[in-house]
Parts: sequence; structure tokens; C-alpha cells
Amino acid sequence: MNTSPPVPDPPDLSRGFLSRLAQLVGPENLRTDPADCWAYGYDNSRLHALPQAVVFATDADQIAGLVRLCAEAGVALVARGRGTGTTGATVPDRGGIVLSFERMQRIIRIAPEDRLAVVEPGVINEQLQDAIGALGFFWPPDPTSAASCTIGGNLAYNSAGPRAVKYGTPRENTLGLVAVDGRGERLRTGVLTTKGVVGYDLTRLIIGSEGTLALITEATLKLTPRPETKQTLRAAYADIHAAAAAVSAIMAQPIVPCALELMDAAAIDMVQRYAGLDLPHGVGALLMIEVDGPLACIDQASRAVSAAARNNGLLELRRAESREEVAALWKTRKALSPALRHIAPKKINEDVVVPVSQMGALIEGLEQLSRERGVRIVNFGHAGNGNIHVNLLTDPDDAEAFAQATACLDAVFQLVLELGGTLSGEHGVGIAKRDFVARELDAATLTLMADLKRQFDPKGILNPGKGFPQNSLP
Repeated sequence: MNTSPPVPDPPDLSRGFLSRLAQLVGPENLRTDPADCWAYGYDNSRLHALPQAVVFATDADQIAGLVRLCAEAGVALVARGRGTGTTGATVPDRGGIVLSFERMQRIIRIAPEDRLAVVEPGVINEQLQDAIGALGFFWPPDPTSAASCTIGGNLAYNSAGPRAVKYGTPRENTLGLVAVDGRGERLRTGVLTTKGVVGYDLTRLIIGSEGTLALITEATLKLTPRPETKQTLRAAYADIHAAAAAVSAIMAQPIVPCALELMDAAAIDMVQRYAGLDLPHGVGALLMIEVDGPLACIDQASRAVSAAARNNGLLELRRAESREEVAALWKTRKALSPALRHIAPKKINEDVVVPVSQMGALIEGLEQLSRERGVRIVNFGHAGNGNIHVNLLTDPDDAEAFAQATACLDAVFQLVLELGGTLSGEHGVGIAKRDFVARELDAATLTLMADLKRQFDPKGILNPGKGFPQNSLP
């Protein structure tokens, strides 16, 4: 939660600035009426700030000119996809201009022979998957919001989803970028090949930087051939420690699952209340496992993962034999989000990560915090990466309950760092986590990052105040 002092009101945009802005981008790509701008001041974090103007990006030349104009006038410029982020990274809390990329949605080129696709940042993840799926490929990042989130947003946050356990995040699946830095200069980073070591790796630096270093105008993505088949398993355990031990064993053997999802006892209890589920008595943790690969090898791979999943705490291990059974096994996981929305629609949702070996200790520590602080905590997530979504069920409209939850969240972050973890796996930092970043990064590292920010964005106009403590970056 954001505990920084309030940001002062931004200066009004001058009539001369607005006139030059309209001339640069065209009236059809500019909104200045507060009623039109209102919807572009939020994301999925519940945070909101009204932008002073909204510009719809159309091409790199327009964006470069816009950046130069904003740098000259000292006006903040905040990039936005479809607003599915959860940390306030696209919320213009310092006023200025929101630059929406929703109109830059061309798939420029698909090259199956080189296993790559070139896209604009406004392309929806699911639309890309459909287009390349018809050619036998997929792009591994698959966030839950794939039907509505953009490729540019995926890159800005390094958002991955369940398949990251086997196939990696956007950083591992992007070959290069075209971007505009804070001086209005166009940059081309990366290569068209899977090998290349000329120069610094600016591609990976820009990915995950939440629009604070440069604005991505084009991305060259690395495609992966679709596997011939997959098998789905569900493993039920007596407690979280048995499930965590199984995750460690699965990740220590040669066959890497393409999905390895965890639900703790609180999550299972919540789902059981709202959906009739076929689960064994006394289940305290659940793993959803998918294995993919060649048809000739899938049974052997599934057996290897099943063997690793077996331990003394295993209550049941089921394998789906049909599409209907796959749907039945996933029913538990898919019922969780509606149940959470029903009970606590304004919950705090964090995505911390710990080493896989520390996952049991994390869940146990979270259960203890829940008891001590009187805050209900529900945990699920991408177990193969140690990436756990920690949900604090609270109501921000109840001041006392929200204060308890905020104090509990502080303790959650402290626990994660003590276990050798990190404060965010794929949701980013934005506003919501920026005041905690100095606990994870030391002063020397923060200073170097501030220097990098100044090199990319000398006037500090690109998404100012996001991602880092307020006094550490311009």
C-alpha cells in the first residue's frame, strides 16, 4: 500500500502547450475533456487519478514528437495498455498525459521459419495467440488476463502466467524492441536471432521497467512450437508442507511441467463453500499439474512427474483421461476467483516469490500472520516458480479492518524477504509497492538505477514516481 506523502497538484497545461499537442497528434487522437479522460486514470488496483489529457498512440514518429514536447514543457507522460495492471503503474498520480496504446494493434509480421512475430504494443495477448496458433506456435507468456491485456503491458510488467515454469517470462521470449526514450530518441534493441551478444542487453532492461525508461513501439517476439499433446494431473495433500515437498521434488527431476499451480487450505475451504467439488476428506493443499510434449513420450513424462509428486502426505493423485475430466479437475482452480470476488471484491492481491524450497515456510508464516493479525489470507499461485498470490481479504471502506490489513501486508513483505524472496513476480511495483522497494534493494543498487533512469529520461517525464521510493529516482 502507498504510504508516501501526497504528490502536489500538477501545474495546469497551458493553452499554448495544448495547441501544439493537438497539432502534433491530431484532434482525433486527443482527449482533454475530464469526462473523456476519467476512464484512463485507473487500473485494476482501485487507485485513480485524473489525467490532464489523453493521447492515443499511432506510430513511433508521433510518440517521439510527443515525448520531446513533454520533455520541453516538463509534463509527465504515462503509458497505458488496457489497464489490467494491479499496482497503479498506469495511474497518472502526478497529472500530465496518459498515452494509450490501444490503437497500435497491428501484427506486423509472423515468420514461422525464424520462429518470430513482430507486433505493435496494443495487440491483445489472446489475439496474438490465435494468430500464431493457426500456424502451430504460441508465445509462452499467458497471464490470467490474456483475453484483455496487451503485449505492451505484458512487456512493461514482465507478466508471465502459469507457463513460465517451463517456458519463461517475456524477458526470455522477446528478441528485440523498438522504443522511444525520454529524450524522444528512437532505440532499436536486440536481434532477430536467438543468439547475440553485441552491446548491452537493453531489451531485458526495458522489459519490466513499467514505462519509466522508454516507450515500446514495436516488439519482436520469440515463438515456440505448440506441443503435440498434454496431460493434466491433480494432487491432493494433507497439508501445505507435503505439497511444498512435492513441488520441490517435481522441480528437481528432468521433466518440467508446463503448469504447476498451488492452492492452500484457505483457498480450498473458500471454493468448497461456493462450488460442489469432488475432493478427498482432509485435503490441506492442492496441486494442479500439466505436462506437455510429444505424443510418443507424454505417458512416460506424466509417470515421472507423478512419481515425484508422491510422498507420505499425498491423499489422492488423479489424471484426466478426457476433455471432460480435464475440465472437472480444473474446476477447483477456476472456481476460486469468483469465490474471492464474492467474499472480498476489494481484497489486497500481492504476488510475492520465494525460492521453491521455502514455499512451505512461506505459507506457514502467512497462516500465522493471519491468526495473529485477524486478517483472512488466501494463497494460490504458480508453485513451480515459488510465485504465490497472497490475498488479504479486507474492505478498504472499513477503516479499522483496512488498517489491520495494511499492517499485515507490511509483515507479509518482511517475511518474504527473510525467506530470500522478492516482492513481485509479475504484477510489478507501480505505486502500490514502491515504498517497500528499499527493503529489497540496497542503497548502491538504487543509486545505480537512478543513474540509469536519468540516462534514459533526463527530464524525468516518463511515468515519474513509479517503481521506486519517491526520494530515490527523479
